[in-house]
Amino acid sequence: MRPLTLPDFVRNEQHTPEWFLNNIASIYAGMTEIQSDDPDVSVVIPAYNEEETILRTISSLSKSKSIQKIEILVVDNNSSDTTSALIKESGARYLFEGRQGVKHARTAGLHAAKGKYILNADADSIYSPYWIDLMTLPLRQEKIACTYGKFAFFPENNTSRKFYFFYESFGDLYKRTIQKLKDEAMYVYGCSSGFRKEQGILVNGYDHPIGSNEDGYLGLKLRERFGQLKRISNNRALVWTSDRRLNEEGGIPIAFMNRLRKVFA
Repeated sequence: MRPLTLPDFVRNEQHTPEWFLNNIASIYAGMTEIQSDDPDVSVVIPAYNEEETILRTISSLSKSKSIQKIEILVVDNNSSDTTSALIKESGARYLFEGRQGVKHARTAGLHAAKGKYILNADADSIYSPYWIDLMTLPLRQEKIACTYGKFAFFPENNTSRKFYFFYESFGDLYKRTIQKLKDEAMYVYGCSSGFRKEQGILVNGYDHPIGSNEDGYLGLKLRERFGQLKRISNNRALVWTSDRRLNEEGGIPIAFMNRLRKVFA
């Protein structure tokens, strides 16, 4: 069952961009404690003009609790705002990729990452302290080629979390309804998926046919060559993402009706 309320670690990151800017020294200190030059896991985050959210994401990752050595790598995808400066000041490892597009940013991060395992993350999300280990420890089983997780919404304004709870629960039901008709790989999202770096490079990373999703297509390629996809259902692995895209779609009612139409179609 999905959480009806926001967990403490999400509420603790719900501040204004100005607050994070004023507290960037504490974010840097947290990153210094977890960042390794010889990591087991590289968390790769593409960022394009994310000055409003990037510090919040890095702040959440700086509080990770892991039995592994970690690298947080943020790929600046040719940003024109202050994103690059904020990444550098935060203590995360910085990489610039001038070719525009998330495929290019993730590909650059894949090749530059130092870890054996790669975790995809997004620049507008909040991550649980336990997310890294929950997503990567299953990859120590050779039969698991790729892990993928779920996400939940947190409101940027005063919208009640209950609305998102029902919307997400309906979405889970929808996915179970169509899972026999759709390939599981379509649920491998860029905000929460993991694989072995070596294997990702061997299948040409995020290259994908026009019209397909780069993350899902990578999951498909990994499964075909190296093993199984594994869904991580533990709620402590939920990635909490901003509701800004839902709001751009027109809000919960319109998004709900769009999904309902797909069900009946």
